[in-house]
Amino acid sequence: MLWSLLKILVFVAIIGLLAMGAMFLMDTSGGVQVTVAGMEYTLSPLQSAMALGVLVFGAWLFFKLLGLLIATLKFLNGDETALSRYFDRSREQRGYQALSDGLMALASGEGRTAMTKATKAEKLLNKPELTNLLVAQAAEMTGDTKKAADTYKKLVTNNATRFVGVRGIMKQKLAEGDDETARKLAEKALLIKPRHQETQDVLLNLQTKAQDWAGARSTLTAKLKAGYLPRDVFKRRDAVLALSEARDILKEDATVAQQEHAIEANRLSPDLVPAAAMAARAYIAKGKARAAAKILKKAWDVQPHPDLAHAFAEIAPEETPRDRIKRFATLTRTHPENMETRLILAELNIVAEDFPEARRALGDIVEKQGDARAYTLMAAIERGEGAADSVVQGWLAKALNAPRGPQWVCDNCHDIQPEWAPVCQNCHSFDTLSWQTPQTPEIASATGVHMLPLIVGALEDNSAPAEPEQGDEPAEAEVIEVEAESVPEDAQKP
Repeated sequence: MLWSLLKILVFVAIIGLLAMGAMFLMDTSGGVQVTVAGMEYTLSPLQSAMALGVLVFGAWLFFKLLGLLIATLKFLNGDETALSRYFDRSREQRGYQALSDGLMALASGEGRTAMTKATKAEKLLNKPELTNLLVAQAAEMTGDTKKAADTYKKLVTNNATRFVGVRGIMKQKLAEGDDETARKLAEKALLIKPRHQETQDVLLNLQTKAQDWAGARSTLTAKLKAGYLPRDVFKRRDAVLALSEARDILKEDATVAQQEHAIEANRLSPDLVPAAAMAARAYIAKGKARAAAKILKKAWDVQPHPDLAHAFAEIAPEETPRDRIKRFATLTRTHPENMETRLILAELNIVAEDFPEARRALGDIVEKQGDARAYTLMAAIERGEGAADSVVQGWLAKALNAPRGPQWVCDNCHDIQPEWAPVCQNCHSFDTLSWQTPQTPEIASATGVHMLPLIVGALEDNSAPAEPEQGDEPAEAEVIEVEAESVPEDAQKP
């Protein structure tokens, strides 16, 4: 509004100055005397200014006619293109101006204007390598996907614009959800420009979604060579991809190559928990228990994790509970105050029926960091020490509605995953799962809240439990059944 008002004021001021200049010239005495062929002409100041303007216009017109005359003479002399070049020069200028206006309209988000200017530039310039891209992008902005696709296909036929055409069709296929075709087009685009960062990222994302782990590792190496990826990040993500190639090593038909991929993944990133657990199982399958224990201990030193404890237990599945506690000392002596270490020690002592030691291992976790697993272990300890059923059921009731503690959470969308995977199941981002406590508090379900009275019951009614009648199962069986249902998957003993 202010800018429009300012332009109006400037225009009025210019008109006023011109009027004042004309009045000044009319009031000024004297003039200009011109003598032509003995005739003397006297011009007033205003007439002199007007004559000067006419003279300038005449000079411009003279030079234009002179250029046309020269072009005509050259044409008559045998230069057939001289005349056409004269007229084409103006045509080319108008074409480039239309192209410039179309680019500005495209940047401003004016799709229809950009399309009009692009069509005009296409007619005037006859340079498809310049105008086709503007036409395609303007068509996309106006929603004419068919015209955009046809124009991108024209770009593909030209060596100079082939990459732009392939990339444009690839983006259209991505928008349509045709990931398979988009992946093939991304591979072709990368062959044309191997160092194009955006195409590398798109191809890597599509390959991980399609579980083409070998292809993804090749693309990741290309990103490293192009300098777009730090070496430490490359090693971590390459380990994730190698681990993904070995996801089925626990199956009976697992190949030696899959076991080697798991070991390689651990070598590339020793602190990657799934890689350490899988590599350890690969060594266990080969009968190399010492190598498996070494891998798990190294990963445990970085981050204690229940998956590492489960894999460590598989090294000697037939050992007694007491022997297992002694063997686990190589793990538990590291990070003794860590919550996972204390929970593992409590589980091991519960299995060994050393309930006082299990209570000491838990310490103040229940009061400070109580979660479903800790409450369930407390229920098992109370049950082992002979506490009343109401006490055991009270701990189980807490476990039913307590948070589950650390889980695999996507750093990108914060979705909670049931198990680790190289690609998030929700947002499909690559290598974004980390072991952490969810930021959003878990809300107890309405079903769980309504079940609390059924689990806890009236304490006064449980103070003197009745003798079971013949044919009825003991109350202990009911408690064990409730406990088994309430134990989360993470809390199962190693």
